[in-house]
Amino acid sequence: PARRGGCEMAAWARAVRGLLLDVSGVLYDSGGEGGGVPIAGSVEAVRRIKASGLKLRFCTNETQATREQFVKKLQGLGFDISVAEVTAPAPAACRILKERNLRPHLLVHNDLVPEFAEIDKTNPNCVVIGDAAENFSYANLNEAFRLLIGMEKPVLISLGRGRYYKETDGLKLDVGAYMKALEYACDIQAEVVGKPAKTFFESALAEMGLPPQQAIMIGDDIVNDVGGAQRCGMRALQVRTGKYRPCDENHPQVKPDAYVNNLAEAVDIILQQL
Repeated sequence: PARRGGCEMAAWARAVRGLLLDVSGVLYDSGGEGGGVPIAGSVEAVRRIKASGLKLRFCTNETQATREQFVKKLQGLGFDISVAEVTAPAPAACRILKERNLRPHLLVHNDLVPEFAEIDKTNPNCVVIGDAAENFSYANLNEAFRLLIGMEKPVLISLGRGRYYKETDGLKLDVGAYMKALEYACDIQAEVVGKPAKTFFESALAEMGLPPQQAIMIGDDIVNDVGGAQRCGMRALQVRTGKYRPCDENHPQVKPDAYVNNLAEAVDIILQQL
């Protein structure tokens, strides 16, 4: 391999024109008083990506807030990010609901409800589930179950299928656990709109105007970030931050193109190749 400044060049970093960044666990850990804590070096890493001329999308399964609220929080933490740069599940779900004349019963976080403002929710004929956090009560799950089990052709749309994520005070159950409960109870399969769905990554690539071969996904979730991106033909890196655990490195199905300690290290390597 070519060497530059005594550093061996990584083959996975070649011919990159765009980066897709997971947000929670890569840029910051959510939770706490200020809504989260930036991961060391990540604010500067985003600034360097933008200065380099590489295309950039923030790809999040965040469903506890509207994109506006979410972006405002990240800006408050020091990140250079705008709503137009974010690919998120709720807008994609709204497109599907409109196309298929679906009227959702929402089992989502209160702060996400405004994303569905223009959607008809009377007499629901499907259920949309997101990371509802405290709204995942027995009563609320049971209401969603009753609606689905009573439908001739039940439709369950899930804004992701993550198992857990990391907040400043530890790991938290994610939407996937509750999605699985409803799938099991109703003997149905949910349609996943966020990561790792192929359509999610494809829409992010379309927004960047790049083929998958020219993009790299950087995430902390071995299955949903890394595996999902690789299935679309992208290279994908796993950071050792966020929900990363050492056992991820022995995953039976998913092998990242590389492991990096954090986003800053990945950006260092990629920018050396430009």
